[in-house]
Amino acid sequence: MAVAAAPAQGAFELKFGQVGVANLALRSDDATLIRDELLQKIAAAPALFTGAPVVIDLSRLPELPPVDRARNLIETVWRAGMMPVGLAYGTTDNAQLAQMLNLPLFAKFRTAAAGSQAAPAAPAPAAASSAMHHGKAVRSGQQVYARGRDLVLVAAVGSGAEVIADGSIHIYGRLGGRALAGAQGDISARIYCQDFQAELVSIAGHYRVLDEVPEELRGKSVQARLDGERLVLERL
Repeated sequence: MAVAAAPAQGAFELKFGQVGVANLALRSDDATLIRDELLQKIAAAPALFTGAPVVIDLSRLPELPPVDRARNLIETVWRAGMMPVGLAYGTTDNAQLAQMLNLPLFAKFRTAAAGSQAAPAAPAPAAASSAMHHGKAVRSGQQVYARGRDLVLVAAVGSGAEVIADGSIHIYGRLGGRALAGAQGDISARIYCQDFQAELVSIAGHYRVLDEVPEELRGKSVQARLDGERLVLERL
């Protein structure tokens, strides 16, 4: 069997969907390519991805794989360290495949790839104007989530902690853990902090880990925003 060539943009795209659940949109059905790239992603942010639940989206593949190949892809993701919990993209054929694999189908994770005939996802509602204010430090293992609004934190976010908002996040202190803004898809959301030491930042599913952050931004006042599909970090 011939080995498929690696696509120019990589074997897959990994983005956040619902809070706490990742969406793995496969661009290739080559299990070796997927395993190697996924191991790199997990190694870059093990606290975020190791054992994390993931929904697998097959809509970007040229054709839906047969059940045996689909089962091999799911086992590849599981062996790499993430936990597949279902399939995304609610077509009739995909629903039948999910049934044969004994997996649930998450139609809510459906996204429209460029050039596809799928309907685009509905835009996420803007966060409510009244922000959620959190006055205490967020310690390792803790999570604060501002559902449907912005989040304002006046104390530090420690390493291993997680702060999430459907809108923007404002941190008047040290960000040492993970910050996920626009958690339900708001691409206009931003992250602001006075002391940037983050493990990971994410806006509408687009994320960067600390190893990718320029050294000159660490410990500085920083904002994170989206520029198209690119997550930009810049000094305030």
